[in-house]
Amino acid sequence: MRWPKDAENWPLNQYSRRVLCRPHRWHVQEHGTGDTILLIHGAGGATQSFRHLFPLLAQDHHVIAIDLPGQGFTQLGAQQRCGLDHMTEDLLALIRQEGWTPRMIVAHSAGVAIALRLFEKGLRPDQGIVGINAALGNFKGVAGWLFPIMAKTLAATPFSASLFAATTTRNSVRNLIRGTGSKLEPEGLELYYRLARDRGHVDATLSMMAQWSLDGLLARLGTIDVPVHLITGLNDKAVPPQVSRDAVASLPNARLTELPDLGHLAHEEDAQIIADLIRG
Repeated sequence: MRWPKDAENWPLNQYSRRVLCRPHRWHVQEHGTGDTILLIHGAGGATQSFRHLFPLLAQDHHVIAIDLPGQGFTQLGAQQRCGLDHMTEDLLALIRQEGWTPRMIVAHSAGVAIALRLFEKGLRPDQGIVGINAALGNFKGVAGWLFPIMAKTLAATPFSASLFAATTTRNSVRNLIRGTGSKLEPEGLELYYRLARDRGHVDATLSMMAQWSLDGLLARLGTIDVPVHLITGLNDKAVPPQVSRDAVASLPNARLTELPDLGHLAHEEDAQIIADLIRG
Protein backbone atom coordinates (compact mmCIF):
# COMPACT_ATOMS: atom_id res chain seq x y z
CA MET A 1 0.00 0.00 0.00
CA ARG A 2 1.22 3.47 -0.76
CA TRP A 3 2.47 5.75 1.99
CA PRO A 4 1.47 8.15 3.39
CA LYS A 5 -1.64 8.81 1.24
CA ASP A 6 -3.22 5.44 1.91
CA ALA A 7 -2.39 5.81 5.60
CA GLU A 8 -5.07 8.47 5.94
CA ASN A 9 -7.84 7.12 8.16
CA TRP A 10 -5.73 4.06 8.97
CA PRO A 11 -6.21 3.07 12.61
CA LEU A 12 -3.68 4.58 15.02
CA ASN A 13 -1.73 6.24 12.20
CA GLN A 14 -0.64 8.93 14.68
CA TYR A 15 1.75 6.31 16.09
CA SER A 16 3.03 5.12 12.71
CA ARG A 17 6.52 5.51 11.30
CA ARG A 18 8.69 3.95 8.62
CA VAL A 19 11.87 2.10 9.59
CA LEU A 20 14.48 0.92 7.11
CA CYS A 21 16.04 -2.37 8.19
CA ARG A 22 17.25 -4.22 5.15
CA PRO A 23 15.92 -5.79 3.12
CA HIS A 24 12.55 -4.25 4.03
CA ARG A 25 11.16 -0.83 4.83
CA TRP A 26 8.94 -1.58 7.82
CA HIS A 27 5.74 0.04 9.01
CA VAL A 28 5.86 0.30 12.81
CA GLN A 29 3.32 1.61 15.30
CA GLU A 30 4.73 2.39 18.76
CA HIS A 31 3.14 4.01 21.81
CA GLY A 32 3.02 3.89 25.60
CA THR A 33 5.46 3.41 28.46
CA GLY A 34 6.28 0.47 30.66
CA ASP A 35 7.16 -3.10 29.86
CA THR A 36 7.38 -3.71 26.11
CA ILE A 37 4.81 -5.85 24.33
CA LEU A 38 5.38 -6.80 20.68
CA LEU A 39 2.27 -7.48 18.56
CA ILE A 40 2.53 -9.75 15.49
CA HIS A 41 -0.44 -10.11 13.14
CA GLY A 42 -1.39 -13.17 11.08
CA ALA A 43 -1.20 -13.83 7.35
CA GLY A 44 -3.22 -11.36 5.31
CA GLY A 45 -3.66 -8.92 8.15
CA ALA A 46 -1.77 -5.82 9.27
CA THR A 47 -1.51 -3.50 12.26
CA GLN A 48 -5.22 -2.73 11.87
CA SER A 49 -5.86 -6.17 13.35
CA PHE A 50 -4.82 -4.70 16.72
CA ARG A 51 -6.74 -1.41 16.40
CA HIS A 52 -8.82 -2.17 19.52
CA LEU A 53 -6.23 -4.12 21.54
CA PHE A 54 -3.28 -1.75 21.00
CA PRO A 55 -4.73 1.27 22.87
CA LEU A 56 -5.92 -0.91 25.75
CA LEU A 57 -2.44 -2.35 26.28
CA ALA A 58 -0.74 1.03 25.72
CA GLN A 59 -2.49 2.41 28.83
CA ASP A 60 0.23 0.77 30.94
CA HIS A 61 2.71 -0.80 28.50
CA HIS A 62 5.10 0.19 25.73
CA VAL A 63 3.37 -1.42 22.74
CA ILE A 64 4.90 -2.09 19.32
CA ALA A 65 2.96 -3.39 16.31
CA ILE A 66 4.57 -4.13 12.96
CA ASP A 67 3.34 -5.03 9.49
CA LEU A 68 4.99 -8.23 8.23
CA PRO A 69 7.11 -7.93 5.05
CA GLY A 70 5.01 -6.85 2.07
CA GLN A 71 1.79 -6.77 4.08
CA GLY A 72 0.01 -3.62 5.14
CA PHE A 73 2.40 -0.69 4.72
CA THR A 74 5.68 -2.59 5.02
CA GLN A 75 7.53 -2.52 1.69
CA LEU A 76 8.87 -5.95 0.74
CA GLY A 77 12.57 -5.86 -0.07
CA ALA A 78 13.08 -9.46 -1.16
CA GLN A 79 10.30 -11.68 -2.55
CA GLN A 80 12.02 -14.88 -1.45
CA ARG A 81 12.08 -13.86 2.23
CA CYS A 82 8.42 -14.48 3.04
CA GLY A 83 8.81 -17.89 4.70
CA LEU A 84 8.83 -18.54 8.45
CA ASP A 85 12.59 -18.55 9.02
CA HIS A 86 13.38 -15.59 6.78
CA MET A 87 10.58 -13.46 8.26
CA THR A 88 11.78 -14.31 11.75
CA GLU A 89 15.38 -13.43 10.92
CA ASP A 90 14.37 -10.10 9.38
CA LEU A 91 12.05 -9.21 12.25
CA LEU A 92 14.76 -10.08 14.79
CA ALA A 93 17.18 -7.78 12.94
CA LEU A 94 14.61 -4.97 13.20
CA ILE A 95 14.09 -5.60 16.93
CA ARG A 96 17.84 -5.47 17.58
CA GLN A 97 18.37 -2.41 15.38
CA GLU A 98 15.68 -0.47 17.25
CA GLY A 99 16.89 -1.62 20.66
CA TRP A 100 13.55 -3.10 21.66
CA THR A 101 13.42 -5.61 24.53
CA PRO A 102 9.98 -7.23 24.42
CA ARG A 103 9.02 -8.77 27.73
CA MET A 104 5.97 -10.31 26.08
CA ILE A 105 4.96 -11.19 22.53
CA VAL A 106 1.28 -11.26 21.59
CA ALA A 107 0.68 -12.91 18.24
CA HIS A 108 -2.29 -13.95 16.15
CA SER A 109 -2.70 -17.03 13.95
CA ALA A 110 0.43 -17.55 11.79
CA GLY A 111 2.15 -14.85 13.82
CA VAL A 112 2.37 -17.30 16.75
CA ALA A 113 4.82 -19.45 14.79
CA ILE A 114 6.99 -16.36 14.22
CA ALA A 115 6.86 -15.58 17.95
CA LEU A 116 8.04 -19.09 18.83
CA ARG A 117 10.84 -18.91 16.25
CA LEU A 118 11.95 -15.56 17.70
CA PHE A 119 12.40 -17.34 21.03
CA GLU A 120 14.34 -20.13 19.36
CA LYS A 121 16.62 -17.57 17.72
CA GLY A 122 17.51 -15.90 20.99
CA LEU A 123 14.75 -13.44 21.91
CA ARG A 124 13.77 -13.94 25.56
CA PRO A 125 10.34 -12.49 26.44
CA ASP A 126 10.42 -13.31 30.15
CA GLN A 127 6.69 -12.68 30.52
CA GLY A 128 6.03 -15.18 27.77
CA ILE A 129 4.15 -15.50 24.52
CA VAL A 130 0.39 -15.10 24.13
CA GLY A 131 -1.01 -16.77 21.04
CA ILE A 132 -4.50 -15.95 19.78
CA ASN A 133 -6.00 -18.73 17.64
CA ALA A 134 -2.51 -20.05 16.96
CA ALA A 135 -2.01 -21.56 13.49
CA LEU A 136 0.36 -24.29 14.71
CA GLY A 137 -0.83 -27.19 12.62
CA ASN A 138 -0.43 -28.26 9.02
CA PHE A 139 -3.40 -28.82 6.75
CA LYS A 140 -4.60 -32.39 6.72
CA GLY A 141 -6.07 -34.59 4.03
CA VAL A 142 -6.67 -33.11 0.59
CA ALA A 143 -5.92 -29.62 1.87
CA GLY A 144 -2.44 -30.81 2.83
CA TRP A 145 -1.35 -30.82 -0.78
CA LEU A 146 -4.03 -28.73 -2.50
CA PHE A 147 -3.71 -25.45 -0.55
CA PRO A 148 0.11 -25.14 -0.73
CA ILE A 149 0.05 -25.98 -4.45
CA MET A 150 -2.65 -23.37 -5.06
CA ALA A 151 -0.65 -20.75 -3.17
CA LYS A 152 2.57 -21.54 -5.02
CA THR A 153 0.77 -21.48 -8.37
CA LEU A 154 -0.89 -18.14 -7.63
CA ALA A 155 2.34 -16.62 -6.32
CA ALA A 156 4.23 -17.70 -9.44
CA THR A 157 1.55 -16.66 -11.93
CA PRO A 158 1.91 -13.15 -13.36
CA PHE A 159 -1.00 -10.82 -12.62
CA SER A 160 -2.70 -13.28 -10.21
CA ALA A 161 -2.44 -10.84 -7.29
CA SER A 162 -3.58 -7.98 -9.52
CA LEU A 163 -6.57 -10.02 -10.69
CA PHE A 164 -7.52 -10.95 -7.13
CA ALA A 165 -7.24 -7.36 -5.95
CA ALA A 166 -9.17 -6.02 -8.93
CA THR A 167 -12.06 -8.46 -8.58
CA THR A 168 -12.46 -8.36 -4.79
CA THR A 169 -15.73 -6.87 -3.61
CA ARG A 170 -16.95 -5.77 -0.21
CA ASN A 171 -19.41 -8.63 -0.26
CA SER A 172 -16.67 -11.21 -0.92
CA VAL A 173 -14.61 -9.81 1.97
CA ARG A 174 -17.67 -9.94 4.22
CA ASN A 175 -18.19 -13.58 3.30
CA LEU A 176 -14.51 -14.35 3.87
CA ILE A 177 -14.56 -12.85 7.37
CA ARG A 178 -17.82 -14.61 8.16
CA GLY A 179 -16.15 -17.85 7.11
CA THR A 180 -13.58 -17.44 9.89
CA GLY A 181 -16.35 -17.54 12.48
CA SER A 182 -15.93 -13.87 13.42
CA LYS A 183 -18.32 -10.95 13.29
CA LEU A 184 -16.69 -7.58 12.64
CA GLU A 185 -18.07 -4.07 12.71
CA PRO A 186 -18.39 -2.19 9.37
CA GLU A 187 -15.08 -0.35 9.97
CA GLY A 188 -13.24 -3.63 10.44
CA LEU A 189 -14.70 -5.08 7.25
CA GLU A 190 -13.77 -1.95 5.31
CA LEU A 191 -10.15 -2.19 6.48
CA TYR A 192 -9.87 -5.79 5.27
CA TYR A 193 -11.44 -4.68 1.99
CA ARG A 194 -8.71 -2.05 1.60
CA LEU A 195 -6.05 -4.68 2.21
CA ALA A 196 -7.62 -7.15 -0.21
CA ARG A 197 -7.73 -4.48 -2.93
CA ASP A 198 -3.99 -3.82 -2.66
CA ARG A 199 -1.93 -5.84 -5.13
CA GLY A 200 1.30 -5.67 -3.12
CA HIS A 201 -0.39 -6.88 0.06
CA VAL A 202 -2.09 -9.77 -1.75
CA ASP A 203 1.12 -10.73 -3.53
CA ALA A 204 3.10 -10.80 -0.27
CA THR A 205 0.40 -12.85 1.46
CA LEU A 206 0.43 -15.39 -1.37
CA SER A 207 4.23 -15.54 -1.19
CA MET A 208 4.01 -16.14 2.54
CA MET A 209 1.57 -19.02 1.98
CA ALA A 210 3.74 -20.48 -0.75
CA GLN A 211 6.93 -20.39 1.34
CA TRP A 212 5.39 -21.36 4.69
CA SER A 213 6.45 -24.59 6.39
CA LEU A 214 5.91 -25.56 10.03
CA ASP A 215 7.37 -29.07 9.97
CA GLY A 216 10.60 -28.20 11.77
CA LEU A 217 8.93 -25.98 14.37
CA LEU A 218 6.22 -28.53 15.16
CA ALA A 219 8.85 -31.22 15.66
CA ARG A 220 10.64 -28.99 18.21
CA LEU A 221 7.64 -27.80 20.25
CA GLY A 222 8.69 -30.03 23.15
CA THR A 223 11.96 -28.10 23.49
CA ILE A 224 10.41 -24.60 23.60
CA ASP A 225 10.15 -23.85 27.32
CA VAL A 226 9.10 -20.18 27.21
CA PRO A 227 5.79 -19.59 29.05
CA VAL A 228 3.04 -19.79 26.44
CA HIS A 229 -0.62 -18.89 26.89
CA LEU A 230 -2.77 -19.94 23.96
CA ILE A 231 -6.22 -18.39 23.61
CA THR A 232 -8.69 -19.97 21.20
CA GLY A 233 -12.16 -18.91 20.15
CA LEU A 234 -14.46 -21.91 20.10
CA ASN A 235 -16.20 -20.48 17.03
CA ASP A 236 -12.94 -20.33 15.03
CA LYS A 237 -13.64 -21.88 11.64
CA ALA A 238 -10.23 -21.04 10.15
CA VAL A 239 -7.99 -22.75 12.74
CA PRO A 240 -9.95 -25.35 14.74
CA PRO A 241 -9.59 -25.06 18.55
CA GLN A 242 -8.13 -28.56 18.60
CA VAL A 243 -4.96 -27.12 17.03
CA SER A 244 -4.34 -25.07 20.18
CA ARG A 245 -5.19 -28.02 22.42
CA ASP A 246 -2.65 -30.18 20.61
CA ALA A 247 0.01 -27.46 20.79
CA VAL A 248 -0.49 -26.98 24.54
CA ALA A 249 -0.09 -30.72 25.00
CA SER A 250 3.28 -30.55 23.19
CA LEU A 251 4.70 -27.36 24.71
CA PRO A 252 6.33 -27.94 28.13
CA ASN A 253 5.25 -24.65 29.72
CA ALA A 254 1.87 -23.80 28.20
CA ARG A 255 -1.72 -23.26 29.19
CA LEU A 256 -4.95 -22.82 27.27
CA THR A 257 -7.96 -20.52 27.55
CA GLU A 258 -11.03 -21.26 25.44
CA LEU A 259 -13.49 -18.45 24.71
CA PRO A 260 -17.06 -19.27 23.65
CA ASP A 261 -18.77 -17.38 20.83
CA LEU A 262 -15.57 -15.83 19.42
CA GLY A 263 -14.03 -16.72 16.05
CA HIS A 264 -10.62 -16.51 14.42
CA LEU A 265 -10.44 -12.73 14.87
CA ALA A 266 -11.27 -12.92 18.58
CA HIS A 267 -9.03 -9.97 19.47
CA GLU A 268 -10.95 -7.79 17.04
CA GLU A 269 -14.34 -8.97 18.27
CA ASP A 270 -13.64 -8.54 22.01
CA ALA A 271 -10.35 -6.76 22.66
CA GLN A 272 -11.16 -6.15 26.31
CA ILE A 273 -11.33 -9.81 27.26
CA ILE A 274 -8.05 -10.46 25.41
CA ALA A 275 -6.39 -7.50 27.16
CA ASP A 276 -7.59 -8.79 30.54
CA LEU A 277 -6.14 -12.23 29.80
CA ILE A 278 -2.81 -10.70 28.73
CA ARG A 279 -2.60 -8.69 31.96
CA GLY A 280 -3.60 -11.74 33.95
